[in-house]
Amino acid sequence: MRSTSNRAGRYIRQPQGYQAFIPNPLPPDPRVQITEELVELLLSAQSWLSRLDGAIESVPEPGRFVRMYVRREAVLSSQIEGTLSTVTDLLASEAKVSGLTLPADVREVSNYVAAMEHGIQLLEQLPISVRLIREIHRVLLAGVAPANLTPGELRTSQNWIGAPGASLRDAIFVPPPAQQVPESLGDLERFLHRRDRMPLLVRLAIAHVQFEMIHPFLDGNGRVGRLLITLHLIEQGVLRQPVLYISAFFRRNQVEYYRRLRGVQEEGDWEAWISFMLEGIAETGRNAEATARQVQRLREKHLRLIVQTFDRGAESALTVLDDLYRDPIVSVARVRELTNLTVAPANRMVSRMVDAGILVEITGQRRNRQFAYEPYIQLFDDPAPDDLA
Repeated sequence: MRSTSNRAGRYIRQPQGYQAFIPNPLPPDPRVQITEELVELLLSAQSWLSRLDGAIESVPEPGRFVRMYVRREAVLSSQIEGTLSTVTDLLASEAKVSGLTLPADVREVSNYVAAMEHGIQLLEQLPISVRLIREIHRVLLAGVAPANLTPGELRTSQNWIGAPGASLRDAIFVPPPAQQVPESLGDLERFLHRRDRMPLLVRLAIAHVQFEMIHPFLDGNGRVGRLLITLHLIEQGVLRQPVLYISAFFRRNQVEYYRRLRGVQEEGDWEAWISFMLEGIAETGRNAEATARQVQRLREKHLRLIVQTFDRGAESALTVLDDLYRDPIVSVARVRELTNLTVAPANRMVSRMVDAGILVEITGQRRNRQFAYEPYIQLFDDPAPDDLA
């Protein structure tokens, strides 16, 4: 049975007969207990974030690699909401590859990328705030949600979480009524920028749950909440680039993710959630740092391969390889643009890169062919949800 009140908030019966959860103001009271175990998790998470930030900044022109990290997070966060698109699908869509059948939901993933990039730009002018949150929500849902879901606007009606077709009375969780949302979001904004001794990552973990409990929009709350994790780390200077794909951890541990959220809502168990979040940050930082090292090794391998085997064509091939770390899908026309080669030499060079295992033709067509830097893409492309064990 639901408790009527706990450290996280209280259920209040509404005039319509259902109970809505009203989050308490932050920070939690009684305050979070920073146990020895929590300190160890915190130090581990901080260490891996620091190593990840250093690894990215040490690679040549890190912005090229960052583009792929953002796309991986976009795909994984969207898959939690039920989309099927992969990183390859997203890249093919961006490159306007013809002849491929792409999932219909790839536009939603593209919007996630746009929302992340827009949020990073806004951080140059704004702190994380209700205004910024509304802006990234507007971009996230642009063109993929009907107008009645009000992209960029706080909800003015009651929403709820439950099985498809569930009513308010059957809901798993009912967030606060719409009139409570501005006040609750304002409190969350103040908490994010509060000056006290609470460790940053603990604050971040608490803020994520509070945002999900407020559920301020009619759609897109989960994706916005996960976007805010990376944006907050950038705002606070913990990361210089958006390279933490925490959604990978949430997706692999999806049942536990929702169980820990419910633990806060129903029992006020902030400590268990914070431990889970810190484990996720450490694991994600460790995996992302490993990916950065794999990218470096792959780049060095293909640099050597081209220099040693491409003879007079090496200089042009190196130019193409360099560009593939920015846009890992390429056409012969793009190769010609990069190298100033005529049609026949450009085709021969692309064929040599295919034979060397650097490029893979992906259209199956005889004309307007496009080629993917598949060994690079595979470092970021997780299996679709149905392929997971």
